[in-house]
Amino acid sequence: MLEAAGAVLRGHFQYASGRHGDTYIEKFRLLERPRLTESLCGQIAAWARALDVEIVVGPTTGGILLGHETAKQLGNDVPAYFAERREVGDGRYLGRGFSIDAGQRVLVVDDVLTTGGSVRDTLDAVREAGGEPVGVGLIVDRTNGATSFDGLPMFACLEIDVASYDPADCPLCRDGVALTRT
Repeated sequence: MLEAAGAVLRGHFQYASGRHGDTYIEKFRLLERPRLTESLCGQIAAWARALDVEIVVGPTTGGILLGHETAKQLGNDVPAYFAERREVGDGRYLGRGFSIDAGQRVLVVDDVLTTGGSVRDTLDAVREAGGEPVGVGLIVDRTNGATSFDGLPMFACLEIDVASYDPADCPLCRDGVALTRT
């Protein structure tokens, strides 16, 4: 499905985490296709139904679309929020008037997991707002299940193992392969 959508790119990439690798999943090749996004979010929603989700939250930017579609498929007027990057300092926050009642059950969704930074920041924002994270739903887990979020249940439509490197140890840099920043 990823290949057919043109979402799998090969070369030398610097990911948002700062790490380097030879494979990049361009999430927007998936998200630009509403039926494909609907299908993938349907998988996440089917898995998450057992979690009794009250709110879905995704990090900007891809998580906005995924959160909306997953919440829609969960039904029962489950709202979809998004966590924005802080303008100053690290982390994310829930702005724009989004509010979570103490203890509300929150599903965090994201597109492509590489290091887990965006998901961790979103989980922190949910907790800071008073919510109770109950699970994490992903389109692609590039760590092949190796990443954990405080023992929360996690689902990925696709788990793959794609190597990533610290820039100082990157064999692609050593070989002089042109770098593309994502």
